Amino acid sequence: MTKDFLDLEATPERLHALADARILSPDAYGRALNLAVASPSRSAWHAFVAMTLMALGSLLVLAGVVYFFAYNWAELGRFAKLGLIALAITGTAVGAWRLGDRPAGQFALLASAVLVGPLLAVYGQTYQTGADPYELFIGWGALILPWVALARFTPLWLLQLVLVNTGVILFWGQRMDGLGSREGLLALLLGALNGFAWATYEHFANLKVPWLQGRWLPRVLSLMTVTPLLGMALLFILSDSDRSIESGLSLLLLLAALGGIYALHRHLHGELFLLTVGALCAMTLVTTAVGYFLIKASMPEEIVLLVMTPLVIGEMALSVTWLRHESHATGVTEET
Repeated sequence: MTKDFLDLEATPERLHALADARILSPDAYGRALNLAVASPSRSAWHAFVAMTLMALGSLLVLAGVVYFFAYNWAELGRFAKLGLIALAITGTAVGAWRLGDRPAGQFALLASAVLVGPLLAVYGQTYQTGADPYELFIGWGALILPWVALARFTPLWLLQLVLVNTGVILFWGQRMDGLGSREGLLALLLGALNGFAWATYEHFANLKVPWLQGRWLPRVLSLMTVTPLLGMALLFILSDSDRSIESGLSLLLLLAALGGIYALHRHLHGELFLLTVGALCAMTLVTTAVGYFLIKASMPEEIVLLVMTPLVIGEMALSVTWLRHESHATGVTEET
């Protein structure tokens, strides 16, 4: 299922390519270029500022709640602590229900989901349940799952994934001490988990699900996917005699992710952020491999610096040239 021509963003590069292909007349090209680079309207700026201030206000209020309980912990009784948080969760949940799918309602629901964490923390500290930290995050994620599933709000899904990642990391550190190569297995698990979330998002975005058309969340998911895999791939390169299967699999999965990034870029006719992430990963792997080889070959430091400096500069120049080529290549070639 290829992306429809009319769904593509009217970037100056694409308009210039259309004009060169004589699809746009000079007058049409000039008008289209003016529209493409025009400043947002007053209503668009108003909506952006309102959304930004609402998000910042929500974060500040939530931070204030946490600091309030931290500062007044000794003075508040157990029922006051639990009652205040429960009242805040109830109020924000009712507000989300009354406001519906509007941004204010979605941020109210996000606040409710975030406040569930302090509620569990206060309950555990008050009654000394003896629960491990990972149980807090797993329980937190389980309790808000119905809200996340029904909200159709991407920040809530990101919160859910962060809670799952945190729970997995804490569980691994506390319960998996007996496993060898613990970090390698954990990196593989996190890369696979976040990669599955990323692939799922892209699949449903390709099916034109309306609330999954933004590009900021898949870009965050891509970073969450490649970061642990890149770390283990570098360990595979730098390890001399203790290369593990986990680090090798991480390198293979990272290469597969880079191939998927390029395929997605071609499918979307332009996803330069992900392409830049892929280029940075490739540069990091190549630079690390060359530097490791030079050091293992007992080269003098002066020779290492003499080789590595032009290598890094050349990699950067090659990456910028390639990214520019891909930007122009996806501007009109695939559409026409």
